[in-house]
Amino acid sequence: MDHERHMRRAIEIANGNPDAPFGCVIVSGETGEILAEGLNDAEKSPVLHGETAAVMDLFDRRPGDDPSDLVLYTTAEPCPMCSGAILWSGISRVVLGTCLETLKRLGLPLIDLSCEEVSQKASFGGFEVTRGVLKAECDALFEEMARRAEA
Repeated sequence: MDHERHMRRAIEIANGNPDAPFGCVIVSGETGEILAEGLNDAEKSPVLHGETAAVMDLFDRRPGDDPSDLVLYTTAEPCPMCSGAILWSGISRVVLGTCLETLKRLGLPLIDLSCEEVSQKASFGGFEVTRGVLKAECDALFEEMARRAEA
């Protein structure tokens, strides 16, 4: 799987909302094809984070598909709500750029619970996590976001 290629697409999507650059793609683990995309649009709805938007996009486009071989790429660590959506969707792998610690350091509003912790609490399955893919590029999105918020 070409993690960097898919994370670059998530970053492209994230650039569509510099005030909340949470971009996401969901990819077939078998073919590498991008099946769904999402961008944070919490101004429209507080639950439209990049990951929830991508999960909804996935099931709108591909109802009935087996999600167990899918990989979700996201520019930042999923919050507990998004982690729950990933769990309930059945997606088995998450690849992330910016970690929770960076978001905390930047003073962003968050729930201080890692996606692994949420996954481990599930009584059904869970997902594996790969951290830090294109971390510097993803961190730059959130550092710019924090600078914009201070101005």
